[in-house]
Amino acid sequence: MEIRHLRYFVAVAEEQNFTRAAERLFIAQPPLSRQIQQLEDELGVSLFERSSRPLQLTEAGKFLYTHAKRLLAKSAEIKTMTQRVGKIERSLSIGFVATTLYGLLPRIIRQFREQHANVELTLHEMTTSEQIEALKAGKIDVGFGRLRVEDPSIRRILLREEPLMVALPSSHALAKKGQKLTLRDLIDQPLLVFPKQPRPSFADQILALFYDRGLTPNKVIEVRELQIAIGLVAAGEGLTIVPSSMHAFIRQDVSYLDLDEQRAVSPVIMSIRMGEHSDDLKALLQNIYQVYEDERIRYIREEL
Repeated sequence: MEIRHLRYFVAVAEEQNFTRAAERLFIAQPPLSRQIQQLEDELGVSLFERSSRPLQLTEAGKFLYTHAKRLLAKSAEIKTMTQRVGKIERSLSIGFVATTLYGLLPRIIRQFREQHANVELTLHEMTTSEQIEALKAGKIDVGFGRLRVEDPSIRRILLREEPLMVALPSSHALAKKGQKLTLRDLIDQPLLVFPKQPRPSFADQILALFYDRGLTPNKVIEVRELQIAIGLVAAGEGLTIVPSSMHAFIRQDVSYLDLDEQRAVSPVIMSIRMGEHSDDLKALLQNIYQVYEDERIRYIREEL
């Protein structure tokens, strides 16, 4: 039994006449009659009461008609969806933490779009931990974060280690000196860290810099996000430590000073599903390396 047999049968059942059904199907009547006969022979049952005018379905015919309609509808749906999938442009869903937007990520995305116009890009702000779960759930294809999260299902590619710097009010005495700062210079200052939740986060990364050196800030203020931290710095509520790419976030009332500390860096990590090697991901990684080379930024090269 083939799909065409069911299509012929449904046409005859609905038209209740072989001649009209043949016209509907754009075939001659004799071949249509033979196809219906072949279907009945294969099933071993009569589908029509041929003595009645107009044609009536037998009980077996009524049963087949109900299921044939469903099967034909499903067949049409499968055809349409298959055609749609075949025509869909390639897509890449990207997760990112907010601090990467102040660095080279926007340029990387823009350049990738220019070079791969047939790939549809979608961007989603999420924490590193959220990126890991989204990757495992198939909601995103790649994530850019700053935390080293261990998961056997996820491959982490360390792109670079970005130096950290201090953001402080422009009117602050330390800002007026314009000199590099050490972490010891900061322990008596109110320290704004972000994000407050979820943890672990960039906030823990910053606090670990102090703890690893046997230092403890006297006052730590946890805030929800980077923009709030910078706003509070501008208001004179304290200072915060941020990636050096925050130089791009210019405010007249906020100054940025370098940290004079070894290993005072924040990693930029690209996360993908383990074993994934799509051409689009390879192209994105190569695009990242090209931007780093253009900017003469030291980076750690890996291949997919």
